[in-house]
Amino acid sequence: MNWIQKEIQLKSKPRGFHLITDEIYNELSEINSINIGMMNIFIKHTSASITINENADSTVRKDFESHFNKMVPENQSYYRHTMEGKDDMPAHLKASILGSSIQIPITNGNLNMGAWQGIYLCEHRNYGSSRKIIITIYGQ
Repeated sequence: MNWIQKEIQLKSKPRGFHLITDEIYNELSEINSINIGMMNIFIKHTSASITINENADSTVRKDFESHFNKMVPENQSYYRHTMEGKDDMPAHLKASILGSSIQIPITNGNLNMGAWQGIYLCEHRNYGSSRKIIITIYGQ
């Protein structure tokens, strides 16, 4: 069993849902050597998240952003964590709802996802910074 772990820094992106599948592939030539295994992706932030969803139609990503903004609105009177801006507490809530890690099977050197699936960086801050993700691959 081989173990590979890398930390990747993603460039700063505006608030929204962004496909990062190609960025991950470009940083991980080691995946080609894995015939059967798993990849874990973990984001090291509390105001951004990682998920998998539609990779073809960009309106899906826009709808995600609209829905989450309605589901977790800014400027709620019951928020106490407000020192870092009106988008900060909602960003923490959205990140917890979506999660900080995903696992994807690896088959014959490729991520074994559905034809229409892609990896999203979910940026929940208006002015998010660069984001660090840890990728751990294990397999043979």
